[in-house]
Amino acid sequence: MHKKARVFYLILLVIAGNLPSFAQSSQISSPIAEKLSVDDSRKFDYFFYEAMNAKATNQYDAVFDYLKYCMAIDSTNANVLYELGNYYNSIESKNKAIDYYRRATVYDSDNHYYNMAYGSMCLEFKQYSDAIEQFEKLVAKDPDNTDLYIYLSESYRMDGNFKNAISTLDKLEQIVGMNEKISLQKYQLYTMMKQEKQAFAEIQKYIDKYPQEIKYQILLGDLYLQAGKTQEAYMVYSRAKSIDPDDPYLISSMAEYYQQTGNKDAAENELHIALVSPKMDIDTKLSILAQYVGTLQRTQKDTQAANALFDTLMIQHPQEPKLNLMYGNLLMMQNKKEESRFQYQLFAEANPTNPVGWEQMLYTTFPDSIDLSIKVCEQALTYITDQPQFYFYLGVSQYMKENYKDALDALQKGVVYVDENNTKLLADFYGQIGDLYYQIEKRDSAFAIYDKALSYDPNNLGVLNNYSYYLSLVKKDLDKAERMSSITVKAEPSNPTYLDTYGWVLFEQGAYTIAKIYIENAIKYSEEKKEDVSAEVLEHYGDVLYKTDEPEKALEYWEKAKEKGGSKSKTLEKKIETKTFIAE
Repeated sequence: MHKKARVFYLILLVIAGNLPSFAQSSQISSPIAEKLSVDDSRKFDYFFYEAMNAKATNQYDAVFDYLKYCMAIDSTNANVLYELGNYYNSIESKNKAIDYYRRATVYDSDNHYYNMAYGSMCLEFKQYSDAIEQFEKLVAKDPDNTDLYIYLSESYRMDGNFKNAISTLDKLEQIVGMNEKISLQKYQLYTMMKQEKQAFAEIQKYIDKYPQEIKYQILLGDLYLQAGKTQEAYMVYSRAKSIDPDDPYLISSMAEYYQQTGNKDAAENELHIALVSPKMDIDTKLSILAQYVGTLQRTQKDTQAANALFDTLMIQHPQEPKLNLMYGNLLMMQNKKEESRFQYQLFAEANPTNPVGWEQMLYTTFPDSIDLSIKVCEQALTYITDQPQFYFYLGVSQYMKENYKDALDALQKGVVYVDENNTKLLADFYGQIGDLYYQIEKRDSAFAIYDKALSYDPNNLGVLNNYSYYLSLVKKDLDKAERMSSITVKAEPSNPTYLDTYGWVLFEQGAYTIAKIYIENAIKYSEEKKEDVSAEVLEHYGDVLYKTDEPEKALEYWEKAKEKGGSKSKTLEKKIETKTFIAE
């Protein structure tokens, strides 16, 4: 709810592959380096330095090849083993990486970087006893390296040895002095050991040393509150008030206290005081508001309570776009799309080259208002021409308005901006382009583009559905259509669109009884979801009923299809007139 002093977990971001290479000279240290012949030594040096040159230019395949040449000459060279560990780590082949790091430490047990790499990888593999052994050895050799104590303490913690983890941090504290992050970590460790007295004493020692520093009082109060000790929290907050009753962080902590103890009015009053305080910067105020909204959501309370607080901030900071963005998000949660769009528009106008504002505006318009969606996309593209999402929604919106030429133009322009690694978005783009080609009767081009889309994402359900359906309409490659459509119904067995498509493909294959089951289910699930059943689906069901010897019921559904309206069928009227199935 407010900007609390976060409990600091010393989580290690261990990326052993980023550790530096230690090829220091052509005389690479190795237990048997002196046994190499002059010719082999020259070859070894050549291949190793070529490997390092390739590494510097990110030619990783070449790195691997050169290192393997080195291994063929001297398989016990620790530097080569370490670099191979780095290589395998970079390609996520962790089992091989840890083995090569381990072997490197065997042949050069004193090397700091080899031991760090192996110890870090042991942590990743949850081989905590091995990690502890490595870091204990490193600490013994380099007792002034403060980072090593953090690694060792974390290894003990992850091994469940909280006592030794604390002891290691105590030693670190003797080197660096009192440190808030270390104390917070010790607080957490004592808490895990259910030694609350020692846990809170870790924070109390800061209060004892700096009695007029309000931040430590607030921190202790916050930790009491997190632990559910509301009475102790209130006592500490009261002491903090005697130092500075107007401190905005204390006020926001008090608001959290009142929220937890069920005094909603007092909580909102404290928040209001904090938000109008000139001592608090806008980012902190936004953070407090975000946490407050999160608390309201978490406790399933009406988020409308936050609107008045936003209004207060808007008056105080009328030119703050970040506030508009956050308020827009809150209004969007309340399904107030028009009001949220106004806030997003203010943000977008203040930051026209930031796609976030335009994207959020788009969420308020698509698919409810296609004309507005087109307008938002076109406005966004006047400022940022390389954002594919706006071309995509512009193309889809134009497609929905049956402006096929404009839709195709937007999609073809936008697809060139899609990152080649974003295969799902590429599939979506090409899938839409395929749909457009089919609509403008370029069917062979449509099917070729669908194949291209599926080459990027073989399980794109929208593409699989449309491709298979259009194949069934032209009675082409029905086996392929059936295979593709079957994937969609297995993925979403209650999706009416996919069920109808699969049923229609089966119908075209002559499997009328099975087709009837799927199209029947398409209608059933549409009705259960309170979705409209299209004239097309109703006509399909009539066709399959006719083919399964229910002509009277077939006529009933053909007539329902006609009543529904919007049918593009060329034979529906004839079917009703003749009471007979007529293929298109």
